[in-house]
Amino acid sequence: MDLPDAENADSQRMIGPAIPGAPDSPAFSLSGPRPSAIPVLIAVPHAGRCYPAPLVARMRDPRQAAMRLEDRYADRLAEEIRDRTGATVLVAHAPRALIDLNRAPDDVDWDMIAAAPEGGLSRNGAGRRWRSGLGLIPRRLPGLGEMWKSRHDEADLRARITQVHQPYHAALAAELAALRDRWGAALLLDLHSMPPLPAMAGHRPAEFVIGDRFGTTCDGALIAACFDYFARQGRRAAHNRPYAGDYVLHRQAIPRRGINAMQLEIDRRCYLDSQLAELGEGFAGTVDLLANLVRMMGDAVAEMGRGEAQNRWADAAE
Repeated sequence: MDLPDAENADSQRMIGPAIPGAPDSPAFSLSGPRPSAIPVLIAVPHAGRCYPAPLVARMRDPRQAAMRLEDRYADRLAEEIRDRTGATVLVAHAPRALIDLNRAPDDVDWDMIAAAPEGGLSRNGAGRRWRSGLGLIPRRLPGLGEMWKSRHDEADLRARITQVHQPYHAALAAELAALRDRWGAALLLDLHSMPPLPAMAGHRPAEFVIGDRFGTTCDGALIAACFDYFARQGRRAAHNRPYAGDYVLHRQAIPRRGINAMQLEIDRRCYLDSQLAELGEGFAGTVDLLANLVRMMGDAVAEMGRGEAQNRWADAAE
């Protein structure tokens, strides 16, 4: 990986390996001040828009599939929030159609993979999400059906795992550990966008869904602070339903060691146009709303880290 000049606090700090099939395009990039300004890392795994030509040629309806799979321009939100707050941002440029970074590497629908003649990947311990059509490589979408004209080669799958999935998660883990070591605690905000939710029993649908895998990946005080913030802003938020978080939170969160993680889903109407295709009038206001949230959460995590440090000193003194 290429590590640019660390002396420049505004520089891009890490460029990932090339996307398979697109040798001039990095799979992801990590950016933000160095040293870190706040103990928050915003990750955007589903907004990648760099589609290699061989991948597009295999897709039945590239445009519709891309629009349905992408967290459209969620990376633009993250980058604006970074500039306002000093948060670190990890953005995947590889598209979800190529490989889903929020799925386990064994969550594969093997019926869509042409097996290698020998030395193939292990089929043991396969995850469950592939059964819905949205595994490590998405297969089908509601209303669109099958995405692919032909099966994928196992060698392609292996390249996507080793050149995109593994280094992305390694970079994520390393940066979270660095934040924790500097601040005493760290928070991963895994940023996603969602189609509008239906109204429930006459109530306005939630504009935001906060996921912590049902209380397992983030300190409850941070979750409560997040809900309190949205309530004070008059914005409706839901907890874990219909999105509780998936592989990113499962793999990266270690609350007992000071690494907390939550997933934040944002209704695309908050920041996109009426077609949910381009940035809309709500973009600036949504950036303001989320930047203030990130500042508040950064302060809370830093205070949590100071408390952890004091506890360690007290234990050492005893």
